[in-house]
Amino acid sequence: MEKKPLIGLTLDGLKAVAEEIGLRPFAAKQMAQWLYVKRATSIDQMTDLPKAGRQRLSEGWCIGREEPLEAAHSIDGTIKYLFRGAERRNVESVYIPDRERATLCVSSQAGCKMNCSFCMTGRQGFNGNLTAAQIINQILSIPESESLTNIVFMGMGEPLDNIGPVLDAIEILTAPWGLAWSPKRITLSSIGKLKELKTILDRTKVHIAISLHNPYPEERAEIMPVERAFAIHDVIALLSEYDFSHQRRLSFEYIMWNGVNDSRRYAEALARLIGQLDSRVNLIRFHAIPGSDLLPSPTPRMEAFRDYLNSKNITATIRASRGEDIMAACGMLAGKESHT
Repeated sequence: MEKKPLIGLTLDGLKAVAEEIGLRPFAAKQMAQWLYVKRATSIDQMTDLPKAGRQRLSEGWCIGREEPLEAAHSIDGTIKYLFRGAERRNVESVYIPDRERATLCVSSQAGCKMNCSFCMTGRQGFNGNLTAAQIINQILSIPESESLTNIVFMGMGEPLDNIGPVLDAIEILTAPWGLAWSPKRITLSSIGKLKELKTILDRTKVHIAISLHNPYPEERAEIMPVERAFAIHDVIALLSEYDFSHQRRLSFEYIMWNGVNDSRRYAEALARLIGQLDSRVNLIRFHAIPGSDLLPSPTPRMEAFRDYLNSKNITATIRASRGEDIMAACGMLAGKESHT
């Protein structure tokens, strides 16, 4: 029987394991310390657990750490890692160093159900959810793990379509028994699944980034079919119920395409749509992907769009493109087919 991974378990999960193998409840915190603080790679390293307890633990459980299968290095310092995924599709995460910041863009699914026409992940279809262990493994098992300053759930998949494991991962990242990170170091990007978005807003304090890309619902539905199920006006109505003026930040992601959504008319509509929210806009350069005839918006038009939003007291910036030469930029993650 294949052993089950310990990483990805919350404190409650570890307490259940301790009870299962006949250890006292406080052993759960000891295991959490070894897994998430001391970064143990074997159960034998958990020396404050009784030897007999370690033996019983190792009969059905393992640490669960797995090294990346591959690494691709960009000329700008970005590194794309390939990890074992779900079913027949491996997944990618992206390490992005930027002066004093070191960000990891993690995946939550192999593929995606959202079918956004401009995204390579969405165009490949859905291959399965990642477990909490697979999500946390991306964070713990890259060589740069201990120098990370930020995590963004912006890799492959829609995080809110796999909310259980994502919530467990966030708890592990932020709990005092886990990595003890501030929620301000974590951003979750979503198309806006309403019920799950409310759950994240109520149960965590992580930053929220909403994929918007077009302020006109009919046009948005053409490139993002989820608009028909989760209308952007309903998403914004939900967001308006929460305070984003202090610890938590709200941002909108807006990929710009030449002649599609980059004119003054769209900037004005976007300002009307989100102007009442305390938020910012990340304008993103489109990176051409196979099978799409969309083209990136010219820099002067992006700058004019940004300047108009800023004139309306909406903070807007043009996101620097990273890792395009290794297919690691926004919308380019696809993973690889697995034959194992």
